[in-house]
Amino acid sequence: MERQAVFPSDRPRPTSPYSPGIRLDRLVFTSGQVGADPTGKVPEDIRAQTRNCIDNCRAVLEAAGSGLGRVLKVTVFLTDIAEFGAMNEVYRSAFQGDLPARSTVQVAALARPELRVEIEMIGYVP
Repeated sequence: MERQAVFPSDRPRPTSPYSPGIRLDRLVFTSGQVGADPTGKVPEDIRAQTRNCIDNCRAVLEAAGSGLGRVLKVTVFLTDIAEFGAMNEVYRSAFQGDLPARSTVQVAALARPELRVEIEMIGYVP
């Protein structure tokens, strides 16, 4: 099994010391993806941030040969659990059929003060 870093070609490379994803054999692990769009802009709305998180995870998964339909496990980090319902509306629209296993937790803070949600996923490559 060869461990391979995954960098989506349509996203900027991180300036911090991490890989957006790691592929090991047929598994893909995304790093936590935040609500910033590809230009780095962070919308204020939790729904827009959630959409960006999912789009960013999708880009990593697809760069590794996977996709949202092949996600096994998701972890969601929220800075305010009161926003769970709004996040969940957007999250639910991203998946078809059987949903992945998921954990959702409230955290004290994320990497930047304007960030309200971070999502990481584990998927497989067929």
